[in-house]
Amino acid sequence: MDKAPPPLLAAVAVATATASEAVLRCQAALLARPRLAEAATALAVELAEILKCRRVSVALLEGERLRIAGSSQANALDTRHDAAAAVLAAMHEALDQGQSVPWPPLATHPPVSLAQRELAAGGSACSIPLVADRKRAGALALERDGDPFTPGELALAEDVASFAAPLLALQQLAASPWHKRSARWLRERLATPSRKRSAWAAGLVAVAVLLAVPFPWRVSAPARLEGSVQRAVAAATDGFLQQANVRPGDLVKAGQVLAQLSSQDLELERKRRESELRQNENAYRAAEARSDRTQMVINQAKAAETQAMLSLAETQLERSQLVAPFDGVVIKGDLSQNLGAPVQKGEVLMVLSPSASFRLIVEVDEADIAAVQPGQQGQLALAARPEQPIRFVTRRIVPVATAADGRNYFEVEGTPLDAQTDLRPGLSGVAKIEVGQQSLGWLLFHRAAAWLRLAVWTVAL
Repeated sequence: MDKAPPPLLAAVAVATATASEAVLRCQAALLARPRLAEAATALAVELAEILKCRRVSVALLEGERLRIAGSSQANALDTRHDAAAAVLAAMHEALDQGQSVPWPPLATHPPVSLAQRELAAGGSACSIPLVADRKRAGALALERDGDPFTPGELALAEDVASFAAPLLALQQLAASPWHKRSARWLRERLATPSRKRSAWAAGLVAVAVLLAVPFPWRVSAPARLEGSVQRAVAAATDGFLQQANVRPGDLVKAGQVLAQLSSQDLELERKRRESELRQNENAYRAAEARSDRTQMVINQAKAAETQAMLSLAETQLERSQLVAPFDGVVIKGDLSQNLGAPVQKGEVLMVLSPSASFRLIVEVDEADIAAVQPGQQGQLALAARPEQPIRFVTRRIVPVATAADGRNYFEVEGTPLDAQTDLRPGLSGVAKIEVGQQSLGWLLFHRAAAWLRLAVWTVAL
């Protein structure tokens, strides 16, 4: 008959079986959950049940910062509360020392355990580092209200941590954003100095090739739409504004009355001149009846003078109505708030522009004007609708620079090529003129190079 094993060996075998079973349970809980938060919570629940803990917390490193991934309690730890801060401090204490830190201590010369004692708060606590691929991955924090942790329980928790750490690290990597996974992949591939040198050389060659590739060169500048023709409507005589029929933005037809000046004085002047004309004509006929040639000549001259003054009064009376010279849109001159106000002869009251014919004014910076020529094409993105660029062609470059807003620019006139029905004069945006091709390196650095040359020239070096 086989002899029964000694009691000590039997106890060790039972303890080993119990530890293996606990590790398998925890691994099964991890593998059964596809998401990191669910897996960490399941691990914490299993470990809390096995070791009779009040709370077990699992935290993973993100860079140099620990983030709680799961907890055995129903309510997750809030990082803004003191409880979460105490748990994380205890975990950092174990990670910094690279070993498990229990409270109450088990060794004769225990590690520093100030954070563990604060976390225990009259009970017992223990923090265990999680190590995956010889790198720190996170930590476990165990809290219990009853008896202190025994060496066997601490060894069991360390076994669970050693098997769970690689699984948690893989799930954390799978849950991380793509750019973090890419960065980690690069760090692993460039782990040796020779690979780093090769990567730097390949990167420099790729950058050099990319900088030499030709790209379209487009000169960008602010731009605005204007009517192809702008007509000012001015007051023909001195007077007072009596009526305003349109406002800026209104569409008008040729001959439409835009505004009316007060005409009472002109009406009186016309009637007076008509009366004078009749008197001179009557006097002329009376002199003619008397055969008085001298009076006939005098009255005829007076009648002609009066007729001229009457024609002038009628013309001024006609011009008291401001009419549209062509079909278009009112772009300036809101007279609705100035009724009854005096106006002077020659004063511009309104400005009209055609509603279907436009020109484009591009304010090209003096540093780029040398590349712009008439006949080049471009695109305009209006601020009102940047999603619908308008194609245009340059027609003329105004040869005089304009200084405004701290810069010098030249006005380049262009003509839109696309027929648009909802455009209005005064719309602004950004225009890009296609002036040729240059290498990417030149496009990126030519402004800096020009500034540097000018700076060197300024200091006379």
